[in-house]
Amino acid sequence: MLGLSDPRPREPAVMAAFLYRLGALVHRRRRTVLLVWLAVLGAAAALAATADGSYEDDFSIPGSAAQRTLDTVEQRFPAAAGASAQVVFVAPPGRRVAEFRTVVASTVAAAATAPRVAATADPFTAGTVSADGRVALATVAYREDRTRLPDGTLEALADVFDPAREAGLRVELGGPAYADGAGEGGQGSEAAGLLVALVVLAVTFGSLAAAGLPLLTALLGVAVSLAGLAAVAGVLTVPATAPPMALMLGLAVGIDYALFILARHRSQLAAGMPVAESAASATGTAGTAVVFAGLTVVIALAGLAVVGIPLLTAMGFAAAAAVLVAVLVAVTLVPAVLGLAGDRLRPRPGSRAARREAGEGRRPAG
Repeated sequence: MLGLSDPRPREPAVMAAFLYRLGALVHRRRRTVLLVWLAVLGAAAALAATADGSYEDDFSIPGSAAQRTLDTVEQRFPAAAGASAQVVFVAPPGRRVAEFRTVVASTVAAAATAPRVAATADPFTAGTVSADGRVALATVAYREDRTRLPDGTLEALADVFDPAREAGLRVELGGPAYADGAGEGGQGSEAAGLLVALVVLAVTFGSLAAAGLPLLTALLGVAVSLAGLAAVAGVLTVPATAPPMALMLGLAVGIDYALFILARHRSQLAAGMPVAESAASATGTAGTAVVFAGLTVVIALAGLAVVGIPLLTAMGFAAAAAVLVAVLVAVTLVPAVLGLAGDRLRPRPGSRAARREAGEGRRPAG
């Protein structure tokens, strides 16, 4: 009748229809899809190993007044612009470091001739001796920052102080020149976060299989992203801040996007839908939200290039690539794993998911 809306269901959106067909195809070829992703991970890891790339701590901002000032300082005062190392001399118990003044002075003077060294500071001249006289601190300044020092430079400096060690002193080297690259040492926090996420998801779903699925798929996606980033570092300049950024965002959106599809899939299974139909339907519905959300994040991160700062541009592109991989994992690998899991993901009768679905089914229409 004219003037009344058509009660028949409308044709699904183009994206939803495409993802539905993709989900159905992936479910049928689930083992092949899993093997393809594992092959992609292996290929990326192989490229990363052969590329032998390294990350750089380059925080320069070309064209800015601050960068021009830093460049001027580096040109006119190289000792102040480069990396520095601290050398600690510790005398044996019951003795003072002043008793070893000759060997300390000679080794510090020899350090001034080591590769890339601009200047040194003798602890007795600079007054950097502890109150009890057992410890002395010498400083070694390099001409370049740590990322520009050739391989073997720091090892050569350590060898200079062998005579002091032979004389009975304990010699330790440290400082900015020996600092770890950005992002190292953070694996513990990510591991703790994953453990907390596993516990929360296990309580929410009441199933370890359902809780582990988004974590495993997210980890595989992050592994592919980081391996690919390491391979790119072999041919392009990649800042050391890019891998941690890709890791954090890749894990976050990887778990989130997989949960979108998994939650819809379990809800449909609780309603009695077959596994194959549910995997395709969840990919077509929840997967559509995943694709649009992921593309929005990718565009926003790529927009960092507009600022014109190489560091932010590289970080944005690295994170955008990790998010894009997470989207691809969500709409391909996740449906494949749903198919492999089969009815093991179906909520048990009487479980929270089953009760929720039953409650929604009893609601009056309209």
